[in-house]
Amino acid sequence: MKHRPFTPIAIGLLLCLAGMTVAQKIETVDGVRIVHNEKAGAWGSSSKVELKLLRTIGDVDTDDERLAFNAPTDIALDAAGNIYILDSGNCRIQKFDREGKFLMSMGRKGQGPGEFANPTSIDVDSTGFIYAVDSNQSRLVVFKPDGGHLKSSPTTGVNLGRIRFLKSGLIATRVEGGGIFIKGPGSKPGLPEPPKKLIKLLDLELNPKVEFGDIFDFKDPMTNQMGNGSQIEVGRDDHIYLAFFYQNRIEKYAPGGKLLWRADRPLNFSTELMEKGRMEATGNSMSYYSPKMNRCTIGVSVDSKNRVWVITMTRQLKTEEQIGVMMSSGPGGVSRKISGNTDLRTTDAYKLDVFDPDGLLLGSMPIGHFADGIRIAGDSLFLLDQMRGVKYYQYRILER
Repeated sequence: MKHRPFTPIAIGLLLCLAGMTVAQKIETVDGVRIVHNEKAGAWGSSSKVELKLLRTIGDVDTDDERLAFNAPTDIALDAAGNIYILDSGNCRIQKFDREGKFLMSMGRKGQGPGEFANPTSIDVDSTGFIYAVDSNQSRLVVFKPDGGHLKSSPTTGVNLGRIRFLKSGLIATRVEGGGIFIKGPGSKPGLPEPPKKLIKLLDLELNPKVEFGDIFDFKDPMTNQMGNGSQIEVGRDDHIYLAFFYQNRIEKYAPGGKLLWRADRPLNFSTELMEKGRMEATGNSMSYYSPKMNRCTIGVSVDSKNRVWVITMTRQLKTEEQIGVMMSSGPGGVSRKISGNTDLRTTDAYKLDVFDPDGLLLGSMPIGHFADGIRIAGDSLFLLDQMRGVKYYQYRILER
């Protein structure tokens, strides 16, 4: 598979209207700060940060099996700066040092101790133990710092999504599972009871300690499932952040679950529901047609200054940019069949919106390539290209 290489460049802030006074509306509703960001960010024409590409880790065209990822989904770093990439399609964790040198592999495909069927999220606790969610086998797999398997805990009834550790030792997770259904017009008998909240804090035995995060009711069960999709992140001070994929909604919570602020920002498209989803029975099969909504957010992370970085769509992907993924699950794990132009690497469809610790938009910057995930650790910012280049881009955040 051949393609034109991505050229490393320093990325500076792209300002919507340089020098223009920032327009914003801030209100307090039920004790919560609500920030309606408008137009350019607070940095104006004076960029405060830039990104410098340090390296890429992984490549779809590599001959090095250690770097030949298959649908990686998450990344984590330990206190020493070692990098752990969850190589989901290959059912393994690849460990690299802070310079990107391969160190070891953990896990493999299977159903035994330390084996995976469909790992989906990873994080490292304060003592260096590595935790990985295996959603297909409903368990949390834990490895020792030396790579040896420690234990596998069943997650039945917990439905772990993305996991992030708090300094307190609790695990923050976004509620996942059979979908977020709020019974209303169009509901069918037998639907699962919806969760009351979006976020759970769990102890290491996976016992729920706190639940919070309001679910928005679209008054349609299938739209509720899709429209409340979101990603969770934890900051260095244990504040918890939630960014919604199909709502113009970013939230910050205190460690105990109190909502501190909710923010939105200017978008180039509507987030209104365009078409409801539906299920159709044909013979012995059931077809599922998703609701039609514009995607506005891809992921969220937080830097060492508690600035919030959100991957935002500048526009919807064109037909020729889209990738189709057909997944099938069986006893041997999950298999993926990808369709579309995977040779395409560059696009202007993504940007990074940067917010201050109080939800004020500071500025935006273009990315230049496809972005399916984000994680910040120290001064390093990692962006995932999951299905095309199949790699992580590692940038350094430079202060100006």
